[in-house]
Amino acid sequence: MSTKLSRELSALITTGNPWRGMWRLSWPMLAMMVLHFFVGFTDVYVAGLIGTDVQAAVGFISQLFFLFIIVANAISIGTVSMVSRAIGAGEPARAVWNAKQSLLFGALMSTVLSATVFAFHREIVTLVGFPRDIQAIAATFLKIFSLAIIPNYLIIISNAIFRAGGDVMKPLVTMFVFAVVNIAGDFALVFGIGPFPEMGFMGIAVATTLASMLGMCVNLFFFVRHQWKEFSATTWMISLPTVKNIIHVSWPAALLQIAWNAGSIVLYNILGRLSTGSVTALAALTNGLRIEAIIFLPPFALNMAASVLVGQNLGAGKPDRAEKMGWTVAGVGVAFVTVMALLIFIYAREFASLLTSDPAVLEETARYLRINMAAEPFLALGMVLSGGLQGAGDTRGTMWVIITAMWLIRLPLAYYFVIVAGLGATGAWIAMVSSMIVQGLVMARRFQGGYWKTIHVG
Repeated sequence: MSTKLSRELSALITTGNPWRGMWRLSWPMLAMMVLHFFVGFTDVYVAGLIGTDVQAAVGFISQLFFLFIIVANAISIGTVSMVSRAIGAGEPARAVWNAKQSLLFGALMSTVLSATVFAFHREIVTLVGFPRDIQAIAATFLKIFSLAIIPNYLIIISNAIFRAGGDVMKPLVTMFVFAVVNIAGDFALVFGIGPFPEMGFMGIAVATTLASMLGMCVNLFFFVRHQWKEFSATTWMISLPTVKNIIHVSWPAALLQIAWNAGSIVLYNILGRLSTGSVTALAALTNGLRIEAIIFLPPFALNMAASVLVGQNLGAGKPDRAEKMGWTVAGVGVAFVTVMALLIFIYAREFASLLTSDPAVLEETARYLRINMAAEPFLALGMVLSGGLQGAGDTRGTMWVIITAMWLIRLPLAYYFVIVAGLGATGAWIAMVSSMIVQGLVMARRFQGGYWKTIHVG
């Protein structure tokens, strides 16, 4: 996207037709989410061709990897808030400065984390409670994935910078490159297609790492062009006051994601304690989450659009327009997701069969889908409005809502239903639905309260 088109989109966000602004922001993000879904889907599909144990390990290690990139996601949320407000206020120099400091801070944090995970990958796998049957596979996955932490950090933060400026095509290009390399690499490196070596299950992790490194290079190239070319003219030293502002906005998002991903790992751990069928339950959760990601795509795209729409309008001094945009985007998300959830509920077994042919895993995956579809509209409501709150800088509000839903509702109920009441995996699915309904309703109440309109970010 050229600088001219980016400026046109920013003007549309704060002064133009709200539907056009939402569409112009949302469709490239939705395309990115679709690509991201196919990457995750392919990882699980190829793992399933190798074996149920590999499929279970991929799902478990994916949750763990999300835990490691939490700081990047948190920094990206703070970055969107600070950069979008600066652009909305007509201060491009401040936007570039905040963006560069975010990248430098992310590079520093990811380097430390990558080295730590590489050195202690076996200990980490043991600590989080992987079933013994898949510990060796998981440790190998994690060691390779540790090399993808740095490029993933830089991709996540740089994509947030581009989105905050209304420059939504650059992240789409990067994600397309990432997806093509990752998907092709899964098949080529796992099965040794053509000139590529046959690496077995390790090929899944290697493909992701190589794709991440290439995507990072593409984004860094974009920073020397168009509106971001001033990056090279500013200092490469970290500014402590700016980093302090970033941390102030980002730390609640980091704590939120730590709590959420740690909770997801605990849920895997609870299912792993089943006396019978633990691997089946873990594989079903892995498959169910991947299929459910089809529904997550529009809300995730609208979440990111809402953060920019709310952030730029607040920066332009238009809080009422910001609120209207937030509710409009949320309404679209709920309507779209309701239709998709109904389709998946009706054809649950058909969707489940796309990822597994194992009868037990197929049946449990279908059960997961039918139960969880009841909560999808509430999930969409909360997900989109949380993007609006985060774009306004109200990261603490979203933090408390999501932590409460996970740790005070989902996990206690899951433990009781699965372990105490003996409902098996079905108990975990019921707990998930209960927490998502509460989360969506409370998030809507937080947005309606309007406190987010008074928050100042640097």
